[in-house]
Amino acid sequence: MNHRLKLLSFLLVFATAVASGQILLPYKNSSLPIDERVKDLVSRMTPEEKFWQLFMIPGELQPGKENLYQYGIFGFQVSAASSDGNAAQQMLKYNVNDNAMMLAKKINAIQRYFVEKTRLGIPIIPFDEALHGLVRDGATAFPQAIGLAATFDTAMMSKVATAIALETKSRGIRDILTPVVNIASDVRWGRTEETYGEDPFLSSEMGVAFVKAFEQRGIITTPKHFIANVGDGGRDSYPIHFNERLMREIYLPPFKACFERGGSRSVMTAYNSVDGSPATASDWLLNKTLKQDMNFKGFVISDASAVGGANVLHFTASDYADAGKKSIMNGLDVIFQTAWEHHKLFIPPFLDGGISQSRIDDAVSRVLRAKFELGLFENPYVVEKSPDSVLMAQHRTLSREAAVKSFVLLKNNRSVLPIETSTKSIAVIGMDAGEARLGGYSGPGIRKVSILQGIKERAGKAVRVGYAKGVARIPIKSKPVPEDVLSSVIDGKPVSGLKGEYYSNLSFEGKPAFVRNDKQVQFNWTLFPPDPLLTTDHYSVRWSGTLTAPKTGDFQLGLEGNDGFRLYINNKLVVDRWIKASYSSTLAPCHFEKGKKYSVRVEFYESQANAHCHLVWNVGVINEEEKLIAEAVALAAKSSIAVIVAGIEEGEFRDRAMLSLPGRQEELIQRIAATGKPTVVLLVGGSSITMSRWMNKVDGILNVWYPGEDGGHAVADVLFGDVSPAGRLPVTYPLDESQLPLVYNHKPTGRGDDYNNLSGQPLFPFGYGLSYTSFSYEDIRLDKPSIKAGDSVYVHCTVTNTGKREGEEVVQLYVRDLLSSVSRPVLELKGFQRVRLKPNESSNLKFVITPSMLEMLNEKMQTVIEPGDFRIMIGSSSRQLELKTTLKVE
Repeated sequence: MNHRLKLLSFLLVFATAVASGQILLPYKNSSLPIDERVKDLVSRMTPEEKFWQLFMIPGELQPGKENLYQYGIFGFQVSAASSDGNAAQQMLKYNVNDNAMMLAKKINAIQRYFVEKTRLGIPIIPFDEALHGLVRDGATAFPQAIGLAATFDTAMMSKVATAIALETKSRGIRDILTPVVNIASDVRWGRTEETYGEDPFLSSEMGVAFVKAFEQRGIITTPKHFIANVGDGGRDSYPIHFNERLMREIYLPPFKACFERGGSRSVMTAYNSVDGSPATASDWLLNKTLKQDMNFKGFVISDASAVGGANVLHFTASDYADAGKKSIMNGLDVIFQTAWEHHKLFIPPFLDGGISQSRIDDAVSRVLRAKFELGLFENPYVVEKSPDSVLMAQHRTLSREAAVKSFVLLKNNRSVLPIETSTKSIAVIGMDAGEARLGGYSGPGIRKVSILQGIKERAGKAVRVGYAKGVARIPIKSKPVPEDVLSSVIDGKPVSGLKGEYYSNLSFEGKPAFVRNDKQVQFNWTLFPPDPLLTTDHYSVRWSGTLTAPKTGDFQLGLEGNDGFRLYINNKLVVDRWIKASYSSTLAPCHFEKGKKYSVRVEFYESQANAHCHLVWNVGVINEEEKLIAEAVALAAKSSIAVIVAGIEEGEFRDRAMLSLPGRQEELIQRIAATGKPTVVLLVGGSSITMSRWMNKVDGILNVWYPGEDGGHAVADVLFGDVSPAGRLPVTYPLDESQLPLVYNHKPTGRGDDYNNLSGQPLFPFGYGLSYTSFSYEDIRLDKPSIKAGDSVYVHCTVTNTGKREGEEVVQLYVRDLLSSVSRPVLELKGFQRVRLKPNESSNLKFVITPSMLEMLNEKMQTVIEPGDFRIMIGSSSRQLELKTTLKVE
């Protein structure tokens, strides 16, 4: 037998042995070091297989289309519905509470394909969101992240995170795109609710407590959004131009803590640009800072569709392939997109040499290392079982406990709270009282309890609880003009809707670039033009046709958008906002007769690539607000006490220009307070609220954030005095938006005491919160008055409950470097302890002051501890510092 035949024979035998499992390939050998297994597996992968390990999407396998994933994939965010469309039939097999088992079955089935049917058998990483509870049916909804931060209780955070981790892993999910450890440096930011507040130390401690609970249980955590997701004006994903000192002092510490102390193995980039480069493609941020300076060994993923954003949003890439190439070469590892088809946009440079092989192999190795560490190659499947009912009941109880600990009492004049046992009647007022909102990135929760329900159940039959809806957070003053009343003629044929003539200029010159039928005028053209025939920033549109009045009466008809529009009715100009100025809503009075036809013409132009134009009217919009306010006032007037539940609107891409309560809620509060009845306001939301118009007219204010699925019972616990509130503000509350950005840890000249027409001080400072009892602080003392640089020392104090109720106090430690080579903050939070005390009980507390608490960046950006005096301060908030002493560092 010649050598070729011998070799072929050997290969055939070897392949047969491998296929039968008689010979174990190195990457499948669990006894080998992970690095060896990774290296072996990467060496066996084709370029296509490598690309797909760097591509993640929401989705799943579709029956008959499994070959779409023949090369594998990083992982899926698996939908709740069945992949074969039989979710309803599956639900009949199991109890409603068994949706966790259903998802586990589904993920196992998907995993089985990749492990058993693909060439190399590389398992996927199922991923999901779990900001304050897994975003799934049947999962416990805990208080929103900002509320968890308000507990100032890392032990509670650890318990909450452990509960979420158990519910997550039971479904087969092995990576969560959580937590948000961005610094909320401007409370106008709509995503402040998702963060742990404005302070890097608090955010670090809370972030570590959260991620450690997951990582220790074999679930990858993905802190986000690297590095700063809020810019000037509190705008989401706004471009930032922060210098390195600010980044390293304020914005990087929580991420670093999650990596080094929490064990996070992944991180997600932000949408915004950093000093001109997209965060997904910043060499300074991802390669130099993250992977080199911070020695991050995990993998970096983009926010959803953010890689393509380099082309669409930032205009720093010629196309999607170029955007992907620049991102991967500058340190990104995994492209997160929203559909399978998107891979076609990004795969070319992975196959044609546009991205270096060493960079691709490094990215793939980071992902595979995580999959090996998770044990997915040996144990790819999760046990399919129903949730433990006892455990789920415990998680619900924990959610309630966490909510109680999160509530911040902001005002309590005349001890209006807790509600007296002699109270005969309570007026509960406000939409938020009955809605049980959970906040952003929430699942549906399990058996949500509203504040109204909680109060009713706790009050019992002896107390009359009345409810008035009050006013809406977002008043509806108009709505889109519907298709069924609009008609036009195009090419001689009658059609519903209007005729749209689109011009490639601003003044309707010449022939239209194209003509089409638009059912309604309801357009937002921001990232793209109305049609590829037009540019995004230079076009005009004329819509024309007929409006048939649906009823007789006096109404208002007009336009809403970012100006550059006008409206004609029967050829009469009734709305004229032809100069581009701002977003506006302009309606004109119109008298309609039912069935009568009126000619309509809308003209609009766009010159800045940010078009919004909506044809609206108030037909069918009945303004009941005055009636609703009157009903609420009447209910309050005949009740012993009024509890108003007021809320804000916020969220991703929902930043707030004004921090006041939206709609007519402030007017509602003022008119109810004017009845003279004791009035308490409960604030629902995840950020700061201004109160100058009504604060001095009410007796009590309690911030309940978004309190979770059992929030109604938790609120009742505090209102009726079963528990004393002890939460603290993780963000500063300004008097007015004009003070922003306003944070406690500014540099010495960073905040004056006064404007010439407004105080420069906050309404409520960081760390603020009242109690139903009172506490005294005494006897601050250091173990040693001086230490050497690099040494630690304990500082002690005594805290006593001087009131008549049992309660908790959050004792806060702040440090200030009194003389330094570069300017340092006026004070920095460096420790906190939450202590429960009975009346007249004292506790001797101690804090350790470690070298890291005294470190700073010198002029050369070196981390040092400079000799000198450090002011050590202990108190109940950043502005109520009862105890002070000085530590000398030699």
